[in-house]
Amino acid sequence: MTKGKIAALLATLSVLIGIGIIAGRSNPSAADTASAPKPALSVTVIQPAMRDIPMTLTANGSISAWQEAIIGAEVSDLHLTEVNVQVGETVKKGQVLAVFSDESVLADVAQSRAALAEAEANLADARVNAERAQQISASGALSSQQVNQYLTGEKTANAKVQSAKAQLDAQLLRLKYTKVLASDDGVISSRSATLGAIAAKGQELFRMIRQNRLEWRGEVTAAEMAQLKPGMTVSVEVPNVGNINGKIRSLAPTLDVQSRNALAYVDLPDAARHGLRSGMFAKGEFYIGVKAGLTVPQTALSLREGFSYVFKLGKQNGDLSKVSQVKVQLGRRTGDSLEILSGLNPEDRLVAAGSSFLTDGDTVQVVQP
Repeated sequence: MTKGKIAALLATLSVLIGIGIIAGRSNPSAADTASAPKPALSVTVIQPAMRDIPMTLTANGSISAWQEAIIGAEVSDLHLTEVNVQVGETVKKGQVLAVFSDESVLADVAQSRAALAEAEANLADARVNAERAQQISASGALSSQQVNQYLTGEKTANAKVQSAKAQLDAQLLRLKYTKVLASDDGVISSRSATLGAIAAKGQELFRMIRQNRLEWRGEVTAAEMAQLKPGMTVSVEVPNVGNINGKIRSLAPTLDVQSRNALAYVDLPDAARHGLRSGMFAKGEFYIGVKAGLTVPQTALSLREGFSYVFKLGKQNGDLSKVSQVKVQLGRRTGDSLEILSGLNPEDRLVAAGSSFLTDGDTVQVVQP
């Protein structure tokens, strides 16, 4: 190859190299684009919000009858001839629940009436004799001793009349008690009365939930008891049955010496209509008041290794930003949001959703909502 050709080739290479350098300098963004990190996720941004959060206290307990009346036999040695109600029936005050045989009682009433009539007749005779004795006592026909005997006889006859009346009243009361009546409006919760049985006086025949009124008895600790007071609203729920709101009627004056817990008595109006029954286990939530707190939506939280985290955005470059994982302490729940007790400030910018797909230090693309 001649020296002229070598010189021409070197000149051509120099021109090509120069063109490449100029082209590289004229398009610097291509290299920058190639070196820019690829965003891991497209996200929207939220900030923690202050809002009023209901303050509640949760307890467990049982639903019970407000008052359960025991209806028993008031007479003895009589057999039941009628049983008119069964368990679960609604009854009214004064309704006849059962009837005892009254033949022997009617005979005793008749005998007492006859004894009273005899005593009244004897009293009338003694009264006439006493009046006559007083009239002739001044004439001296009767001694003062005889007069006193007639007066005493009148008093004795009068006492026998009073005794006979008392006996008749007792028999009439027995006759009244042959009919077992409901002592109040309510629902029969238990029945031990058996047709044909002879009941002893005072023996239980029926139990009745007075006015079909139920209450929830929530078990709370001493510290929780200090936060409660009568009149507070309580939401009581029986799983898979129903939910009803009530109010605290009273708080137990003492604590159980074994558990150191006490009972809160909560009235449940129309509980039976909501499907609740005495003996059911229920969970109650006491509404104590409201308190402001810093909250974030549940979608912004990520649960990892038993702890809760959010992803906070750093300085934004265009639509790109780097995120950092921040551990937070959770408090109360309100709807779909949770209170943040520590770890965040109100001005922090957070990833609104999808945090479970991110790791600490990832780059994300910020999308305007």
